[in-house]
Amino acid sequence: MLNQIFKVSGILSILFTLVITSLPAAATINDAEAINKAGRQRMLSQRIAKSYIMIGSDVNPDQATADLDTSMALFEQQFLELMDYAPNDEIRNSLNDAAITWQAFRLKVLETPTREKALTILALSDELLARSETVVKAITEHAGHKAGQLVNISGRQRMLSQRIAKLYITRAWGVKDPSVDQSLDLAIDEFGSALTTLRQSELNSSDIKQKLAKVQSQWDFTNAGFKISHQGHFVPTVVSVTTESILKKMNDLTYDYEQLMIKSNG
Repeated sequence: MLNQIFKVSGILSILFTLVITSLPAAATINDAEAINKAGRQRMLSQRIAKSYIMIGSDVNPDQATADLDTSMALFEQQFLELMDYAPNDEIRNSLNDAAITWQAFRLKVLETPTREKALTILALSDELLARSETVVKAITEHAGHKAGQLVNISGRQRMLSQRIAKLYITRAWGVKDPSVDQSLDLAIDEFGSALTTLRQSELNSSDIKQKLAKVQSQWDFTNAGFKISHQGHFVPTVVSVTTESILKKMNDLTYDYEQLMIKSNG
């Protein structure tokens, strides 16, 4: 059953790629949209790996297969949009570097998931994350706007929600490696710290403050559940659901910060 699911996933991903790469580039996006989309590329690097791990460990494999296809298609679509936007050589070169890593990564995640390949997938997803991070920083520096930093930080929280899920489910699958535990602990700390930074921003509207408070409440609940994993008790399905909810909330907030930046520029 697993092999059959993954064969369908691979075929759909290839079809998505053929369709997307044959389409003309969309209208040029603005700086705020570019930061948001580049930030979403970071998230997708982790979400794709998480989906691979979920399929292999039989955690909601049908949904994970659908997410994998959608995420790969979206990554390529946004890459084309960012290339069309790229206003300078630094951004263009950083996108080209990300493209090289992406091609290697996408081929690996289309293979049937196994526990033995998990660390290779994690390493490639982290390399793509680093390349994508470079793109975000280059665009943020080009934009030079205070609200742009909030778009960046909020967008990075989306990535951390998926990174945390990826590493947690990998650990629950029985992949034992010190780097997995260390990276998971670091990602959890980074999410909590960045959430505090966002809540302290003087640019927050009352609506943004309320949304951040809801994220904080859900994060406190989710974070408490991570502590039992150190005792060998894992709840991968619960973590996949709660981090998905946090992802959606942070995506909404990133859009709010994007609009705040656009209005400030206007």
